[in-house]
Amino acid sequence: MTSISLDGAALASIDVDAIVIGVVPAGTGVAPAAGSEDLDRALDGRLAEALAALGATGKAGEVTKLPALGAVTAKVIVAAGLGESPSAEDVRRAAGAAVRSLAGNARVAVALPTVSAEDVEAVALGALLGAYSFDAFRTGGDHKGPVEEIRLLAPASEEATVERARVLADAVKLVRDLVNTPPSHLAPEDLAAEAGRVAGETGLAIEVLDEKALVEGGYGGIAGVGQGSVNPPRLVRLAHTHPEASKTLVLVGKGITFDSGGLSLKPAEAMDWMKSDMGGAAAVLGALAAVARLGLKVNVIGYLTIAENMPSGTAQRPSDVLRIYGGKTVEVLNTDAEGRLVMADALVRAGEDSPDLLVDVATLTGAQLVALGTRTTGVMANDDDVREKVVAAAERAGEPSWGMPLPAELRKGLDSAVADIANISGDRWGGMLVAGTFLKEFVPDGVRWAHLDIAGPSFNKGEPYGYTPKGGTGAAARTLVQIAEDLAAGVL
Repeated sequence: MTSISLDGAALASIDVDAIVIGVVPAGTGVAPAAGSEDLDRALDGRLAEALAALGATGKAGEVTKLPALGAVTAKVIVAAGLGESPSAEDVRRAAGAAVRSLAGNARVAVALPTVSAEDVEAVALGALLGAYSFDAFRTGGDHKGPVEEIRLLAPASEEATVERARVLADAVKLVRDLVNTPPSHLAPEDLAAEAGRVAGETGLAIEVLDEKALVEGGYGGIAGVGQGSVNPPRLVRLAHTHPEASKTLVLVGKGITFDSGGLSLKPAEAMDWMKSDMGGAAAVLGALAAVARLGLKVNVIGYLTIAENMPSGTAQRPSDVLRIYGGKTVEVLNTDAEGRLVMADALVRAGEDSPDLLVDVATLTGAQLVALGTRTTGVMANDDDVREKVVAAAERAGEPSWGMPLPAELRKGLDSAVADIANISGDRWGGMLVAGTFLKEFVPDGVRWAHLDIAGPSFNKGEPYGYTPKGGTGAAARTLVQIAEDLAAGVL
């Protein structure tokens, strides 16, 4: 695990392998950002000239490396482009991209601008998120591990700010690790056990229902989806309570540890990254861990709806009818629309916790990628104000999202000839909104609710960017923590 500490040493003499500074566009070249003055003096005021000669422009996301050639103690200088009028997210991404580019180095000093506490947190969080590598199954070779130690040049008084960044980074890394873990090593029982480990370390209360308890308790969605696998399903309930809390937030996360599509089998090319279909449950777990460590004055309950969706002689069939917790029946017309089935159980169950706000997060639909691409979460809700405030919370957390409607006319497409509702519509259009409409049917009356579809943002199949690696991204964990903070503060 990469460590981070505050350091007040001069850049020219600090004992590290590399130094990260910020640069911004200036005319046809770049200008060093605040925090790099000491380094520029050590280079006789020619830092901007040297970077310009290497083609640096200062645009956001750009990383330029410059050999120090003995002018300072460090061997390498890394200039991270901040762009014009950089936002907190621009700073996070710049720090992450720079630290990620330094994989294999032991110690790195980061001297990006830290004028405010928000700046300090952005730099610290971006740097820590950029220092990530999933190495659990590597046996050596020429792979370069992440930076081991980050020294952040910022006032010593900002230790509490840096600690918050550590907690958030640990939460995101937990989510990334779980999403990246292959299904051969993360069956439903394993994910439930990991939740138990986290609960033990953070003081969260935990309850786990196995396959027998699920059937006896009437959780027909989770039991139905999980019945086709040799790895039986689980429902995990985690709880953070605070003696001064006046509000309760309930989070529900989809935890399909592998999604083959069931008997409605996915094509092979759509299946290789379905280990990520538990990204919602992982995000809830990571968020609960962070909430507990931060000691937020809000009660937060999390449900992890965990199953493996496999085809077999015991698997549910298209046209089967399931009875969801609470009694409502669902005709299963497509077994690959399984996430909404496991979520429905927990959404109904959440009503017993008397939530002030109910938020679910799921890698729910391929339609999310069609509508919003791979980086933007779709946000739906039964209350316009809640939807807009959740979008705002996500943006402040640094996770792009976009509010989407739930048109009333879509409900008719879910009518079933034999049950209360069908799990898919006969109309191919608006699939993300149809899924949200389905979930809305199971939200307890009078409860404010928001749904986050993270199908694209949860897993990066492309090249790394900013602080985001290839593979699991940790999507939604920071948003959920921000939502908890906003509810505690009376903003939501």
